[in-house]
Amino acid sequence: MSKWGHTLPRLIPLLRSASLVGYAELAREVGLDPNAMLRQAGLNSRHLADPDTPISSSAVRLLMEASAAASGVEDFGLRLASTRTLSNLGPLSVVMREAKTAREAIDNLCRYMRLLNASLLTRVEEHEDLSVVYLEVLTADRESVRQVTELSMGVLYRSIAELLGPSWKPKSVCLEHRRPHGPTIHKAVLGGSVEFDVSFNGIVCSTKQLSWPLSGGDSRMAPYARRFLDQALSFAGESSADNVRRIIIALLPSGRCTADQVAETLRIDRRTLHRHLLTEGTNFSLLLQTVRSEFASRHIADSDRSLAEVADLLGFSSPSAFAFWFRKNFGMTASMWKQSQGRKSPKHNAAV
Repeated sequence: MSKWGHTLPRLIPLLRSASLVGYAELAREVGLDPNAMLRQAGLNSRHLADPDTPISSSAVRLLMEASAAASGVEDFGLRLASTRTLSNLGPLSVVMREAKTAREAIDNLCRYMRLLNASLLTRVEEHEDLSVVYLEVLTADRESVRQVTELSMGVLYRSIAELLGPSWKPKSVCLEHRRPHGPTIHKAVLGGSVEFDVSFNGIVCSTKQLSWPLSGGDSRMAPYARRFLDQALSFAGESSADNVRRIIIALLPSGRCTADQVAETLRIDRRTLHRHLLTEGTNFSLLLQTVRSEFASRHIADSDRSLAEVADLLGFSSPSAFAFWFRKNFGMTASMWKQSQGRKSPKHNAAV
């Protein structure tokens, strides 16, 4: 038994139930029965009692989307994020606080994220004077991830803000999905510059700001927390398919997402990549097809991007190539599929 209250395997869920801290209170505040909503998503109140209880990320996605639709509160996920502090990340918060700079703290978050939520992918890229902290929600279906994305983005933003203090302001917070219909708390929670219908989810900020020194936390606990997390990572492991999927997501917009390029990124040859995936019952083409299907449905249903823009984001050589692929895989044109999904228009909610 560890200081954190559980043996190591319990810190390796698909998603920690800590992601739903405050859900019941928020649900009641907006007129929902939290227990009924939990049951509808295949969860129950016992899942909220222990923050380290492993729960299904797809169930959480369903719960968040259903709660937003039933209450008519477009920013339901972001409202839940507004109650979060860095301490909600458990032992990871100790390691992050002990980092010398914000960049180092975010790198720690990226390294250990899958111990908290295996459905989230985070990474940092520097572009001259600006850095982008990317956030992507990984799903196994074609359903909307708007609420989970905003919940995760809110937690990420608040974590960085808590580390750097009130003087830190990002250049912009970018979200792939379309702008909400009514007034929301986006600007209050994510700062003044929130952009929708962008080609990625992420926080754009000054590279110089990420290099600011941090005051540091309890240095006596940090080594223990890091050993604990490293041990948990060794228990968790990661499949070749998981690694390939993450690389596909990063490479897709470049138009260079080939098996050879993925193998080169992993520093193995193509035959070795094929062999590893084959032992896990999959292959590169199937993974590429799955990721493209998930992202195509998300961009078309949840954003107002043109089909030409979506084609470019998914690495197709032309809009016609994307149109042919889409019809083959979805059984209809992209425009017809978008119409079939329909737009859910929740009632407008007052700004907080």
